[in-house]
Amino acid sequence: MKKILAILLAVMMIAGLCACGSSDGAKAPDEPKSDKTYRVGICQLVQHVALDAATKGFKDALTEKLGENAVTFDYQDASGDSANCSVIVNGFVSDKVDLIMCNATAPLQAAAAATNTIPILGTSVTDYASALDISDWSGTVGGNISGTSDLAPLDQQASMLKELFPDAKTVGLLYCSAEPNSVYQCTVIEGHLKDLGYDVQWFAFTDTNDVASVTQDACDKADVLYIPTDNTAASNTEAIANVVLPAKVPVIAGEEGICAGCGVATLSINYYDLGHTTGEMAAEILANGADISAMPVAYAPQVTKEYNAANCEALGVTVPSDYVAIGG
Repeated sequence: MKKILAILLAVMMIAGLCACGSSDGAKAPDEPKSDKTYRVGICQLVQHVALDAATKGFKDALTEKLGENAVTFDYQDASGDSANCSVIVNGFVSDKVDLIMCNATAPLQAAAAATNTIPILGTSVTDYASALDISDWSGTVGGNISGTSDLAPLDQQASMLKELFPDAKTVGLLYCSAEPNSVYQCTVIEGHLKDLGYDVQWFAFTDTNDVASVTQDACDKADVLYIPTDNTAASNTEAIANVVLPAKVPVIAGEEGICAGCGVATLSINYYDLGHTTGEMAAEILANGADISAMPVAYAPQVTKEYNAANCEALGVTVPSDYVAIGG
C-alpha cells in the first residue's frame, strides 16, 4: 500500500512540473508585461476621412497588441477648434491617462503644452519641427513626444502635376493659413514647382467661411490648383468641388480624401496604415516600456498614385495606366 501511495505522489509531482512548464512556454513573446488596463486619450482635430482612418488604425493596432480588455479609449473630437484641443488634452492630464494620441497638429501642440510627463504620440502631423518649433531637427522629438508623419514626397507630387499638366502656366496653392503644416508643404512644393517651370501663386483661406470665395479667386488666376494635406480643406471638399468643377480647374491633392472630394489625382499615403504604425508604437511604450524620447518619428511605408475617375472624366483629364482609381 505504501509503495502504491509513493508511486502516485511521484506521478502527481511530475504532472505538476509539466503543467508549470507548459504555462510558461505558451506565453506569447509580445504579450503585455502587465495585466493592468491602460487608459488612452485620443484628441482628433476634426472628423474627415483621413483622420478617421488614422484613429481607427491606431485603435486596431493597440487592441491587437494588448488585447481588447487591456486598453480603454477616451476619444474626443475638437470640431476643428484649437481651443477645444487644449480643453480636451488638459482633461486627459487631469484624468492621468497612460498615453495621449494626438490626431493632427493642433492637438499635438496642445498636448505638448499640457504635459511633459505623459507619453504623447502624434499622427497625421506633417512636420514635427514646424509644429513644435524645433530648429535643430534630427528626426526625433525627444522628451515625452514621438509619433508618425503623413508627409508624402512633395517633389513627387510636383512631378505628378507636371506629368498630367505639362502645358499649364500657373499653379495655385490653396490652403488654410491657420495650419502650419499646410504652410510648410506649400513652401516646399513651391520650390519644386518653380524648378519645373511653373509660376506659383498662394491662395489662403482662414477658416470654413471663406473657402468658397478664396477657391473662386484661385480658379480665376491659376490653371491648376494644389491642395496639401490640409484639414480645413479636407472638411470642405464639397464646397471646393462646387467651385473648381464648373470652372474647369483641376486639383492635385495632397491625400486621398481631398482628392476623392474635389481633386483629379494624388500621390497619397494610407492613413489607416499610418495610424496602425502609431498604435504599434503605443503598445511598445505601454506594455514593453519603450523609451519614447528615443523613438524617431515614423513615416508611411508607401505612397500610391491615385485618381478620381468621375472628376477626371468631367474635366477631360487622362491619367497614365499606373494610376489607381480611388475606391476601385
